[in-house]
Amino acid sequence: MAEVRDDLKYTETHEWVKIRENIAVVGITDHAQSELTDIVYVELPEEGKEVKKGDELCTVESVKSVSEIYAPVSGKIVKVNKELEDTPEVINKSPYDDGWLVEIEVKDKNELDSLLDAEGYKKII
Repeated sequence: MAEVRDDLKYTETHEWVKIRENIAVVGITDHAQSELTDIVYVELPEEGKEVKKGDELCTVESVKSVSEIYAPVSGKIVKVNKELEDTPEVINKSPYDDGWLVEIEVKDKNELDSLLDAEGYKKII
């Protein structure tokens, strides 16, 4: 069974969100990384880019497929995890800690209400 952390919010497309004040740290869930298997490449967005909730945020490539990762909230990308450019497999080893993808400055906190809690996410996986 995939790890689902109670202190995070989730999307139906398998992204997780950790909120720190007005910053949303975003990554893919343990379930998503295990479905993808060995991640070999991550195409990260530019820092400073504005994204809308539901927009394609970046892509994650594994030995078996390429997956789009979607923005769980609208806002400005303030930081990307550059470590993933050289070591994308960190997502497989540590999807919730070292394998985060981006930090987004949240534009509309009301969007957070549409995210799933841990129990809601467990029901869809």
